[in-house]
Amino acid sequence: MAVRLKERYDAELRPQMMSDYNITNLHAAPVLRKITVNMGVGKAIENNKRLEVAAKEIAQITGQAPTIRKAKQSISNFKLRQDYAIGCKVTLRKNRMFEFLDRLICVVIPRIRDFRGFPSGSFDGRGNYAMGLADQVVFPEINIDRVEYVQGMDICFTISNSDDEKSLALMKGFGFPFRTDR
Repeated sequence: MAVRLKERYDAELRPQMMSDYNITNLHAAPVLRKITVNMGVGKAIENNKRLEVAAKEIAQITGQAPTIRKAKQSISNFKLRQDYAIGCKVTLRKNRMFEFLDRLICVVIPRIRDFRGFPSGSFDGRGNYAMGLADQVVFPEINIDRVEYVQGMDICFTISNSDDEKSLALMKGFGFPFRTDR
């Protein structure tokens, strides 16, 4: 199955970035390696059903079964003990990653209310980008009528062979909407 954004990257974006940044080796060009979707469910301590619902919804959104994340240490102020299940995450690579990015850009982001673009300052200094969504109902896979708990999520884009400037250019090339400060 052909993936539209992958074909666009191979045909247009990679050659353009290589010429813009004087990169001679094909493998030295910035490339999107993985997308990590994480749902932290802190209230799973009180109600374990919330974690099960979050895992089911993240599986619907990404098309891949999540891994359950457990607490690494105990924190008494949060009533958290070590090895309590408190979240779930999915790591997307290759074709699933590009399909998810395409759906995110073309379908999900336009459904966000009062959206004015994502901040371009959320790069980590090594070219990786992180963003958050306030709720899961912006995804068309989630039936709004059946949502029991509104749950936010973090989405991290891991880009190799890059710095913040090159990653910003790559993400803009994919059509990712960044905020334009006036």
